[in-house]
Amino acid sequence: MTIFDELKARGLIAQLTDEEEIKTMINAGKATFYIGFDCTADSLTAGHFMALTLMKRLQQAGNKPIALIGGGTTMIGDPSGRTDMRKMLTREDIDHNAECFRRQMERFIDFGEGKAMMLNNADWLLGLNYVDMLREVGACFSVNNMLRAECYKQRMEKGLSFLEFNYMIMQSYDFYYLFEKYGCNMQFGGDDQWSNMLGGTELIRRKLGKDAHAMTITLLTDSQGKKMGKTAGNAVWLDPNKTSPFDFYQYWRNVGDADVLKCIRMLTFLPLEEIEKMDKWEGSQLNTAKEILAYELTKLVHGEEEANRAQTAAKALFAGGADNSDMPTTTLADEDFTDGKITVIDLLVKSKLCGSKSDARRMIQQGGVFLGDEKVPDVSASVPAENFEGDGVILRKGKKTFHKFTK
Repeated sequence: MTIFDELKARGLIAQLTDEEEIKTMINAGKATFYIGFDCTADSLTAGHFMALTLMKRLQQAGNKPIALIGGGTTMIGDPSGRTDMRKMLTREDIDHNAECFRRQMERFIDFGEGKAMMLNNADWLLGLNYVDMLREVGACFSVNNMLRAECYKQRMEKGLSFLEFNYMIMQSYDFYYLFEKYGCNMQFGGDDQWSNMLGGTELIRRKLGKDAHAMTITLLTDSQGKKMGKTAGNAVWLDPNKTSPFDFYQYWRNVGDADVLKCIRMLTFLPLEEIEKMDKWEGSQLNTAKEILAYELTKLVHGEEEANRAQTAAKALFAGGADNSDMPTTTLADEDFTDGKITVIDLLVKSKLCGSKSDARRMIQQGGVFLGDEKVPDVSASVPAENFEGDGVILRKGKKTFHKFTK
């Protein structure tokens, strides 16, 4: 099976501009392609998985990836999929986030000499002269066509700032610049980026001629990938300091029955022949599939040792009474207690099982919080300090999210 056929079989490709040419190039390992990552946080999330694993698959087939850090475009903010304007970040914040991205990407992509490249579009976008930019690039864009783009349509009713309106032009210029300077002939991105990405393809062809070999592919489920990167309103991060390997494992272990095989197919590197055998699985076999998914992705992000630890801890936890030393744990200090006790609400917030005290109150009122096996009765519940000594206290949110506290 060719790499192109594999991408289709794994359900990754949504739409593309030049199928036969794309197929020929990536099967021959002749594509130099880029994927952009706007650095709006100091860690990549589980929602970036499809892009990262795609880059790895294509690199293994001989193609050359460019990981484009959006140091420049992040200063504008992509309106795609947004109902409001993104938070404005400082240059210092963006530079810090970009460096965090670099360290995480190096676990997936080989950036050795002559291999993949990592570039930052701040290096060319921030030095552009506005009038020159308007004359060179702005003349190639139709405002009417831009307003018809899906990425802008959904924002028109609530308001689209002129700052965000420029995002398509900036992203298009990225492809044009990479094509000219680095021979980048292909761009990949999510299905919600189609309009922005076509802008880059058309810009190249208008500036350099219709025969310029610039091609665009979008991933079928990028919007789903972004949803996969969040749970209960919180992002699932690749940084172990933000989402522990155990919590990361548990997140994938708890995906829905309808999604588990889709995730295995799209995100893991298990052979398709092996995955096809799982298509007939049902009932308790789907729990086995979820364990496979969770283990494979935790190993990919955090390494085999952490994947083994997370798997062992999860199995021990649900078996009952076994070693839970690898469970996410918070050590409480004396100042965390008032009059020798701490409220369950404070425990939920400290462990980040809830994002705020109001979320914690709501979760308790809905009957979804447990101390050990006992349901927390009301929002005023608290735990004495002496309970946290020795083996500590296990707090559970819902059926499958656990956190241990010690003192």
